[in-house]
Amino acid sequence: MLKLLVGVARPNFLTLTLACMALAAAWGWYASGALNWLSVLLVLLVALAAHISVNAFNEYFDFRSGLDYLTERTPFSGGSGTLLKYPDQAGQALVVALVTLFLVVALGLWITLQQGWELLWIGVPGVLMIYAYTQYINRSPFFCLLAPGVGFGMLMTLGALWVFTDQLSAAAWVLAVIVSLLVSNLLLLNQFPDVEADKQVGRRHYPIVLGRKASSLIFIGFLVVSYLVLLVAVWQAWLPPETLLSLVTLIPAVILMRGVVAKANKLQELVPFMGLNVALCHLYPLTLAAGLVWAGVYSS
Repeated sequence: MLKLLVGVARPNFLTLTLACMALAAAWGWYASGALNWLSVLLVLLVALAAHISVNAFNEYFDFRSGLDYLTERTPFSGGSGTLLKYPDQAGQALVVALVTLFLVVALGLWITLQQGWELLWIGVPGVLMIYAYTQYINRSPFFCLLAPGVGFGMLMTLGALWVFTDQLSAAAWVLAVIVSLLVSNLLLLNQFPDVEADKQVGRRHYPIVLGRKASSLIFIGFLVVSYLVLLVAVWQAWLPPETLLSLVTLIPAVILMRGVVAKANKLQELVPFMGLNVALCHLYPLTLAAGLVWAGVYSS
């Protein structure tokens, strides 16, 4: 049972949530000079529960659709394969998804009562997206591309920024947009190895519709725009200059962009670049957080 719970939760992927929350907390501390650590803990629990829930729903629905039997897994895509080992426990995976979703709703409502009903503009779409992502959103290329980024950036990260600072500043939107672009790219690249399998169960994403080579150009566009957004934000003084520390990630980003274009249709050779993409999705927000902490310490 423990192996099942750990498998469907995909704990090795939950570090992305921790990176997003570190960024939100860093901005909250920089912007207000203090943090309510109870609020930080509650928001972190909601974020982790949301991530576990969407992972468990994904494991359950991919097993039920037969996709798990068709997918050639990599360390970064194709699910955990847990339910292939424990097929009679699929119902338990659904229970994990539903219980963690209930936790998201319960804790989210508690935070909303403390913060204000306006947070429902983020909470309600977030709950709907957790359930709908695998079953419905994956059938629309446009929404499938944007949904992961919206979930982690415009809902999870922006919601945390709102709770920590009690407002939505230009900087909060900028940070949420950067996270959105990174996470949408993360899922986009992870779809490259699954094209043939995903076709057979009715999924439609851009690597299927446009092909991997054309999708690699979308990948490059999203990554370039994320850096342009950062530069504009510093130029407009929405973010402090210290956040330009994140430009150090341009080195792996350039390597990544060249590799994705060159290896788009060479899936075995693409796997190391998928790993580099995961690293970049962590390093970029964490260097932003470090820049904010640096700016806060310097200004004090």
